Amino acid sequence: KTSSPMRLLVTGGSSYLGRHLVPLAVQAGHTLAFTYWQNQPDLPGDAIQLDLRDGAQVRQTVRSWQPDGVIHLAGSNRTTDLAGLIIDGTTNLVHALDPACRLINFSTDVVFAGDAAPYKEEDPPAPRHEYGRCKVSAEARAETHANQVTVRTSLIFGLRIPDRGLEGFQQRLAAGETLTLFNNQWRNPIWADALAHACLELLNLPYRGLLHVAGAEAVDRASYSQALLAHWGIAAPDQIQIGADQTGQYPLDTRLDISQAQRLLKTPLPGFFDVLARHNPSPK
Repeated sequence: KTSSPMRLLVTGGSSYLGRHLVPLAVQAGHTLAFTYWQNQPDLPGDAIQLDLRDGAQVRQTVRSWQPDGVIHLAGSNRTTDLAGLIIDGTTNLVHALDPACRLINFSTDVVFAGDAAPYKEEDPPAPRHEYGRCKVSAEARAETHANQVTVRTSLIFGLRIPDRGLEGFQQRLAAGETLTLFNNQWRNPIWADALAHACLELLNLPYRGLLHVAGAEAVDRASYSQALLAHWGIAAPDQIQIGADQTGQYPLDTRLDISQAQRLLKTPLPGFFDVLARHNPSPK
């Protein structure tokens, strides 16, 4: 076991990472409540409906649960109120916490401009879009809580539950649309189980500040998406194009330097194709 049992509160239990992390945390012996906003997931632990934008509701939830550790996953890039959920939500949470409470705050590789990778923890953020800007503000709010780690991560994939991006691809392919997959956007995809274990390990470590936790392998978006579509048995070669993203709206290369996390953590952070090969041993 990588962590001693704690009383945990997980925000964003219905998120993709939440659906992997909550069961693993309960298995590890933690007493756990998770929050969700609209769709209650079928997960072990106490489910609490919570709008993080409501400061009084956040204070009440924290006061009644009295967590030793909080894992802050809520902050989807799909919401219509990015600033409210991400910035105000993080501010409300931090204000409600006891100073001794261990906070693991989740952030993203897209806080960076994407023109100077690989990025270390101390490199200055320069986000290109509103989601990245909101996450930078939320990082600053989280830093006001002394006992915190802000985990910057990358694309999160799993092999048991398709992620929302993949579900979207599936729907578009089924509707007969053509997908363009970008071969000039580089990320460090991380296996949801590895990220969840790393997060649980961080609960009991004294480390504070920023930490880059992502997969050990840089992968372009096109190769990543094609490999996951193949894993889920989705084949539509005539509807898939490979090309370059030239919109300038998204950072192109947000590879993270994960050497600090690799030194600190016992949890391995395997690369994308390593994980796929281990779980799909023989090519069909």
